[in-house]
Amino acid sequence: MPDLLQAAKTAASALDQKFGKNIVILDISTISIIADYFVITEAGNPNQINAMVSGVEEDLAKIGLSLRHIEGLQHGDWILMDFGDIIVHIFNEESRAFYDLERTWRDAKIIDLPTNN
Repeated sequence: MPDLLQAAKTAASALDQKFGKNIVILDISTISIIADYFVITEAGNPNQINAMVSGVEEDLAKIGLSLRHIEGLQHGDWILMDFGDIIVHIFNEESRAFYDLERTWRDAKIIDLPTNN
């Protein structure tokens, strides 16, 4: 089992490589049982979203994490990728502003990232 924080950072790096915007990792481990980390980003178009999905799945598979479930591909405004203790959220700009997970989960600890587009 890989270190979960490092795995969340791997997911964030994969999103950054596909030019994800405003990438955030939220540590929700002390406030929720659904996961330990949310990784959140936004994309400019459906092609970028698809590239991000592939990149995250590929990079997390390399460290031993398998995608358990994915939702939202048919609509493309909010993709949820469930890796168990890590959940990746990829939004278009409007949906991210509307759902505002950072506000909803404001009690979560924000993990600092070395790069953030």
